[in-house]
Amino acid sequence: MATADMNLANSLKELQKLQNEKGIAIVKSTQLSRVHLARLVSNGFLQEAMKGWYIPSSPSAAQGDTTNWYTSFWYFVAAYANSRFDNDWCLTPEQSLYLYSGGRTVPPQVTICTPRGSNNITRLLHNTSLLDLKTSIATPITKEAEFGLNLYSLPEALIKCSVDLYRSDAISMQTCLSLIPDASQLLSIVLEKGQTVKAGRLAGAFRAIGNPAIADEIIGTMKSLGYDIREENPFATAATRSYQRVTSPYTMRIKLMWDDMREVVTQHYPEQTKTYTDAAACLQQIEVQYKQDAYNSLSIEGYKVTPDLIAKVQNGQWEPEKNASDFEQKNAMAAKGYFQAFQAVKESVKKIVEGENAGTVAGVDHNAWYRALFAPSVSVGLLKPSDLAGYRTSQVYIKGSMHTPLNVDAVRDAMPVLFHLLEQEPNAAVRAILGHFFFVYIHPYMDGNGRVARFLMNTQFISGGYNWTIVPVERKQEYIDALEKASTRGDIAPFVEFIASIY
Repeated sequence: MATADMNLANSLKELQKLQNEKGIAIVKSTQLSRVHLARLVSNGFLQEAMKGWYIPSSPSAAQGDTTNWYTSFWYFVAAYANSRFDNDWCLTPEQSLYLYSGGRTVPPQVTICTPRGSNNITRLLHNTSLLDLKTSIATPITKEAEFGLNLYSLPEALIKCSVDLYRSDAISMQTCLSLIPDASQLLSIVLEKGQTVKAGRLAGAFRAIGNPAIADEIIGTMKSLGYDIREENPFATAATRSYQRVTSPYTMRIKLMWDDMREVVTQHYPEQTKTYTDAAACLQQIEVQYKQDAYNSLSIEGYKVTPDLIAKVQNGQWEPEKNASDFEQKNAMAAKGYFQAFQAVKESVKKIVEGENAGTVAGVDHNAWYRALFAPSVSVGLLKPSDLAGYRTSQVYIKGSMHTPLNVDAVRDAMPVLFHLLEQEPNAAVRAILGHFFFVYIHPYMDGNGRVARFLMNTQFISGGYNWTIVPVERKQEYIDALEKASTRGDIAPFVEFIASIY
């Protein structure tokens, strides 16, 4: 007779059959038997997103945890729309452009354009919703690769989007414009429909971001064919940056965000005039703060550490090979890794104080900090050596965050850009605060991103004569909320103010 565990295992096997290659299973009730469905829901492996539709969940997830939903959101939109409207749908031009620009934040509402729509709003989990708008759709539809979403093509979306988007989301618009190699596809659309106003707007937009070649091509072609075209700058008062042709939207988005955010840092953060010239004295000052730094940084990440445990590790008394209780302590391994990483970071600080470029040092050394953090887990067999080979090779999500970190390929595009920005940035406070933020925004590792980001922040602070700064665990939620606002809204001010308040 089958046991309860055997029955659950059988139900999980059925769920596995429905998973996509990324391990996401958006389940329609008709895809599983009532018995399997009820069993998976009652055991916490599925969660109802709306009537008849389910998303994967974790049995250990706390009540009200948003992580499962934000992880599954875009996959759910694609699965639901395909089921209801076949392939006769797409997202709006505005939402298409946001996705093309590398944006992945879950919006409060997604609009599905379809001739078969009913103009109804469907309420979903955690204050999100879907609007199925009865309207025409893109011609042709572009299938987005990551989630399977139907989008407007990039040229058509740029032509059809609202002019307000240039001002409300200038970063996404500049990023998308920078992906356009020449004017040919844009011209084929505006010429077919005689859209002189939109052609003039596009010409003005390209000129505003420093690409006069495409602007002139649009204007010249339209005029040569008899159209009366007037160029206008749709960005109006919104700040724009000089044009740079890119192939990855993530690199341009990070550069534009950095330029916008650095001004906020320089306006809010207190100036520092001192510098460190004695490396030994600087390192001694940092070492004094080790216990407090380790306790707070590890506690923020959820490890239960005590000053006694930290002292034990610091004094070399942690011996998992000889002490079985030590071997079983995940917390002790984290503390040991933190100690080893802290020593590696001090070596980086020494290079910086002795005159090396702080951004270059961080770019070269940050992977060594990461490896040191997790070396104890390798030594006891919880991780394979290959797990510390470099940046992550699969998608990662941040618990409770609406921000989805960059995909695997984008990480490899973005990290060199981040360290180039650090190398070129003259202001140490900007390097420290934006270095920390963008590191967790990209999230290059499966684990340890917060700890490495705080190490990165402090190496850059030291480079400008600032003190080593400890984020107190008592203010963890304030810290997380400030990072969330920066990631999802582009508002760095709360994070800047938070770091200034703990300095």
